[in-house]
Amino acid sequence: MSVNYTTYVSQIANLTVISSNDASFQTMLPGMIDYAEQRIYREGDFLSTYITDISTNVVANSRVFNYPTSQGSFLVIDQINIFTPISATSSNATRVPLTVASKHFIDNMYPNNSSGTGVPKFFAPATDARAILGPVPDQSYNVEVIGTQRPPALSASNSSTYLTQNLPDLFIAASMIFASGYMRNFGSQADDAAMAVSWSKQYDLLFASAGMEELRKKYSGQAWQSQISNPIATPPRS
Repeated sequence: MSVNYTTYVSQIANLTVISSNDASFQTMLPGMIDYAEQRIYREGDFLSTYITDISTNVVANSRVFNYPTSQGSFLVIDQINIFTPISATSSNATRVPLTVASKHFIDNMYPNNSSGTGVPKFFAPATDARAILGPVPDQSYNVEVIGTQRPPALSASNSSTYLTQNLPDLFIAASMIFASGYMRNFGSQADDAAMAVSWSKQYDLLFASAGMEELRKKYSGQAWQSQISNPIATPPRS
């Protein structure tokens, strides 16, 4: 069953046996949410975090390409496509997928803005906010960038997220690991030293099943299918 901010807070309060109105509990909440979300999103690879941004273009005669930020900041760039011909948009363009290369390769082959121009074929991450291209763009082509961004965090003003709607059990388990620290239930001197360990084990089990489902969404199972491998199928599905 999915949860929202209100029901999430209520469940955490019940599990920790602390009033949701407690001042210290309210102070702890943002840190707990941040810990749970950051851990799950970093360890997982969820389709829901994939964003396609077509709001920008390359700059003619400049090998530096700044990642777009109109929908947020990209954490991982999965694909960059150049739209050709010039001024073409996503609906009528021919996409030219760029191949990721090393910075050393592009610096060697296209060391400056006048060392070979044309439709770019390669890109190399230069920082977390920009890449360098080769060949150097000869025109200001529109660009499509696909990658991972961090969704907005759960809060009173953002009462529902992908995690609360689709993975509430995993989200609560991750939250309770943090809450165990808040309750000082770590180590041999704690009232319940096994609490954090138990929630960590539960988190691992839930994360494994969530990861399996995510692979099915991507058709990344055996033989690139969406089905779970069946050990008793004859002949085996492969």
